[in-house]
Amino acid sequence: MEDLSLHILDIAENAIAAGAQNITISLEENEANNSLILQLRDDGKGMDEYTRRKSLDPFFTTKQEKKIGLGLPLLAQACREVEGSLEIDSEPGKGTTVTARMKLNHIDRKPLGDIGSTVMTLISGNPKINIKFRYKHNEQNFELDTRDIKSQFGEEALSLPEVLISIRDNINKATVNLPH
Repeated sequence: MEDLSLHILDIAENAIAAGAQNITISLEENEANNSLILQLRDDGKGMDEYTRRKSLDPFFTTKQEKKIGLGLPLLAQACREVEGSLEIDSEPGKGTTVTARMKLNHIDRKPLGDIGSTVMTLISGNPKINIKFRYKHNEQNFELDTRDIKSQFGEEALSLPEVLISIRDNINKATVNLPH
């Protein structure tokens, strides 16, 4: 995968396939610590210890229609290449948290990509799922929660092109500090 937004899309789609109703995507950029932390948390079915350990093996997948599962192994590799790490916390019935840590200014760090379009795609394709996006740059914070949009404008608002474009544009404006 060429950028981090594609990893976000892959992990979020896996969470939805695992029955998640709530997904939180957090992105924290800290220049003082030279760190970029990407975290996805869901309330899906979770994984047992065996599946969690095997999830980093590219020749392991729980999807019967596939023979390989490259999403998490490729993200783990991307983290290692920039002196970072990948952690997966999961428990059956309680969901999964994937945390990727990277050196922010490492020359080999993958670009963020079009995070706004990624989140917009997740929301438009899954309007019943609650998706929260959090971005922190040093002390500056941005948060978008589809529950807020649904409570203020109704669930149908998440299918309106002008709302989805606004979501995309606001996220991209907030994350302007990251290389795309």
